[in-house]
Amino acid sequence: MKQIIVVTAALLLAGAVKVNAQEKTSTDKKDGVHIGVRAGVNLSNLIQDNNANTTTGSKLGLNAAVFLELPITDGFSVQPELQFSQKGYKETGSFLGSPYEYHKTTNFIEVPLLAKFKPTKNFGILIGPQFSFLASTQTKFTVNNSTFENEVKQDNDNLRKNILGGVVGIEASSGPVVFDLRYNLDFQNNNGDGTSSTPKYKNQVIALSVGFRF
Repeated sequence: MKQIIVVTAALLLAGAVKVNAQEKTSTDKKDGVHIGVRAGVNLSNLIQDNNANTTTGSKLGLNAAVFLELPITDGFSVQPELQFSQKGYKETGSFLGSPYEYHKTTNFIEVPLLAKFKPTKNFGILIGPQFSFLASTQTKFTVNNSTFENEVKQDNDNLRKNILGGVVGIEASSGPVVFDLRYNLDFQNNNGDGTSSTPKYKNQVIALSVGFRF
């Protein structure tokens, strides 16, 4: 999956450069304010604190957002967003001699506040802080062909609800279509008051999405 994302990023960059070169022959008016929507997939995992013994793997999730692009000067704009994002991780191991698979999904409502630098018309670099608000948590445990699912409530009471993080990414566009590749990382761990049984960790996510800008 990571190789696919790297290749996709290279293709987006090559496509943006090609389209920009083709459009240099035409006269373009200065970009105005745009509103847009996008949706895609997350590849999430975690960075553990305190050298926890748990070994985890990446997990697929969904992302969807609306955004507003506010141009400041030529080649620079500010882009606030409102986003839904699924994060989490998966864990495999052995339970009483039987292999198991454990998935944890955390659903967040997020507000990225991004600066966008556009060296060309069809390519942008995104960077900025992101404020994440925990909405819900689900767990899924599978062993011996039996699956147990649970919506975590008590544990959520002891988890940090508001998390500050950061985002860096690239964007390629062709007309109204926008392709977006990002990496975001929590600056704070998930443990709120220290009483949760959940291991301390920070979320990290590679996000790929496609959208439309109006």
